[in-house]
Amino acid sequence: MKTRATAYPIWNRFQRSLDDPLSLREQLVRFFRKGVADGTLQPGIRLPASRVLAQELGLSRITVSGAYEQLIAEGFLEARQGAGTYVASRIADKKPVLTAVSPQRQPAPGSLRARRLAGTDSMSMANPAWPLTPGLPALDAFPYALWGRLEGRFWRHRPTPDLSYGDPQGFLPLREALAEYLGAARGVVCHPHQIVITPGAQAAVSIAALALTDIGERVWVENPGYDAAYRCLVLAGAAAVGISVDAEGLDVDDGRNRAPDARLAMVSPSHQYPMGVTMSLARRLALLEWANEANAFILEDDYDSEFRYECAPAPALKALDGGNGRVIYIGTLSKLLAPGLRLGFLVAPDGLIDALRTVRNGADYRVPMPLQATAADFIGNGHLGTHIRRSKALYTERRAALLSAIKSEGGGLLTVPTASTGLHLVTELPEQCDDQPLAVAARERQIGVTPLSGYFVDASGTKRQGLLMGFGNTRSESMKGAIQTLCSLIE
Repeated sequence: MKTRATAYPIWNRFQRSLDDPLSLREQLVRFFRKGVADGTLQPGIRLPASRVLAQELGLSRITVSGAYEQLIAEGFLEARQGAGTYVASRIADKKPVLTAVSPQRQPAPGSLRARRLAGTDSMSMANPAWPLTPGLPALDAFPYALWGRLEGRFWRHRPTPDLSYGDPQGFLPLREALAEYLGAARGVVCHPHQIVITPGAQAAVSIAALALTDIGERVWVENPGYDAAYRCLVLAGAAAVGISVDAEGLDVDDGRNRAPDARLAMVSPSHQYPMGVTMSLARRLALLEWANEANAFILEDDYDSEFRYECAPAPALKALDGGNGRVIYIGTLSKLLAPGLRLGFLVAPDGLIDALRTVRNGADYRVPMPLQATAADFIGNGHLGTHIRRSKALYTERRAALLSAIKSEGGGLLTVPTASTGLHLVTELPEQCDDQPLAVAARERQIGVTPLSGYFVDASGTKRQGLLMGFGNTRSESMKGAIQTLCSLIE
């Protein structure tokens, strides 16, 4: 049998770049991800030993070994005892087919109208001060003094033109800071001109829906899924189709059966809301394959991706997008800092920027310049990375306190199937227990849990019963009493 370095010399095409914001290890990881995604590296292919590859590429063995370990953890590679490292065989039937990008349909100006509201806001009755309220970061850990100093600097030093309408895509220094951060933290390599600043993630969904769909076109939404994003799509005139979610995330086969001709798919692959699962690599590749075949786009909501407690953050789906430009990435500072800031952004392929920018301006989805300038300084000077590290330590403590309270006070009434990501837990309830009246009773006692059944799209069919319990903005000492109260209500 030929040696792999001769039969598959793709790694010889790796070119390091000193100007790249990513480290050499991260550059190598990105290179192999792309090779697996575009089919250049076929499943089951054996890779050179780390020592051999390091010599061939002129890298340190530590760099190559680290890249292999990360790719194995992410599911791209697999280590076989005594046999070496291979491209994962389980994705053999799931690699996306890279085809020429078809001409993209442009939205007809003025053709989109609000049709109807879909359900009640899951957070409309919750008080942020109540324990176990989901959807909130640690507001008590917000860097008030630092933020105040940075905003004060804007008012002291910014020239008069910055108080005008500003750039239609958003403040350029903020887009530059975000491009650098996304490349280093999420593996999303983009340019500032591919970023559009928005007043939060919900506005980003609305802008994308208005720019890419006409009234009546179908859109995949996760079922259960983020109700605010669902409402944005419906208000834009799209026909939202609920696609089932399991332990591997969005079920692409279910989507193909229900709406193969959908124009968009709205997904949260790094941390699915509300179930908290991470989309598997096989599902991610299958989703990209469908988008290429259907000439569709994927809206990736990457909220809470930084907060994983048992492994490193999963790479963004957009990092696998390759040259097809199918993924529009949505990010927000709401869960990293505070929802009240209303600051989000879109990262899109070049061909979509004009449409997104036009809708952003037409719908007046602008963000105040003082906020953009303050955020640019906060991110660009490294304060965001520091805040994330401190927040993760705090959330690790609060999450452990909630799990401990459920174990000690739950009395077997509450079970937690998944708990490795994000700022909330999903707890299952005993049979015959209805989560809707239970949540109402809990809120009457100032406990901010929300019912899981309220996140399902279809009015008919079986809805799972459970409770969403937020720990991000709940102090550790408040967990035990809140769980005791909930269990007394269940009993």
